[in-house]
Amino acid sequence: MFVKINKTEYPPREPTMVWDGTCGFCKYWKTRWQLKTKGKIRFVTYQEKASDFPDIPLKEFKKASRLIEPDGRVYSGPDSAYRSLYYTGNENWHHWYGKYPWFERFSDVAYNHIAKNRDFYFKITKALFGEDPTNLKSYWLFYLLAVFVILALL
Repeated sequence: MFVKINKTEYPPREPTMVWDGTCGFCKYWKTRWQLKTKGKIRFVTYQEKASDFPDIPLKEFKKASRLIEPDGRVYSGPDSAYRSLYYTGNENWHHWYGKYPWFERFSDVAYNHIAKNRDFYFKITKALFGEDPTNLKSYWLFYLLAVFVILALL
């Protein structure tokens, strides 16, 4: 499980999402988040910028994404994604993560599971949403419809 890090003594000048640049799943969803946040967050790989945050162990960057804010606050794993949505005006996910222990636990366990099985979830992502993260397809609707048709025929 990833370690939650609350603060860095080396804050960036602008909100910065640090992610794994060698992970296809991560790159796909980083692209989606870049589109959603419209330049309000800088996205960098830990391979490029981990050394800018010497008080955050490299092994922790390898385990989970980190959103690091100019005041030094660090949001880890699922909350890095939830907090980044905060910049789009959607405060609910980050609020729920901080308010409901069951939601925090569920999010952390799900994130950890996905992080350990990135290749599998990357294949699922592409099957459900298509190859291009800038132009999502609703393939999942066809799969859902197929299940309903099959169930109706039984």
